[in-house]
Order: sequence, then structure tokens, then C-alpha cells
Amino acid sequence: MSAALSHPLPTARDLEAALRQALQPTTLEVIDESGAHAGHTGANAEGRGTHFRVRIASPLFEGKPRVARHRLVYDALQVFIAQGLHAIAIEVL
Repeated sequence: MSAALSHPLPTARDLEAALRQALQPTTLEVIDESGAHAGHTGANAEGRGTHFRVRIASPLFEGKPRVARHRLVYDALQVFIAQGLHAIAIEVL
């Protein structure tokens, strides 16, 4: 069984906790958009999903280009990507 199938899909709360720990954001909003993606697992009654939108501001982004800021977010969420998180839309504030 692959790692993606042996762990439950993440919740918005799971992503938020990981981002808070890794990036100490001053602004953070995590939105589960899984229900808008027909044919994808997620948006179930347990609140676990595959497609999320992250709106985030962090002092760790200061002086970094947009690509580097996005990389910090992806790095903080890598464990969830390995578990089956399919898409992350990032809005750096």
C-alpha cells in the first residue's frame, strides 16, 4: 500500500497547524476547495480534502521572490502532499 493510501487525507486544520508551526504567519486562511473538483476524493463529511487554497503572510517571506515564498509553503506541506493532497493554490499576501 502506498503512503498516499495508508494515511487519511488532510483537513484544513491540519494544513493550518503545519503552516503556523513552520512559517509563523501573521495572516493565514486555509480553504478546502475539494468539493469544487468533480471526480476527486475529498470534501467528505470528515472535512478531509485534496484541493486547498492558502492565503498567507509571513515575516519569513520578507525579501524573498514569489517563487521562494511559494516553495516555503510547499515545503511546510510536503507531508500532506505525500499523503494525497492533490492541489494547493497559494496566495502570498
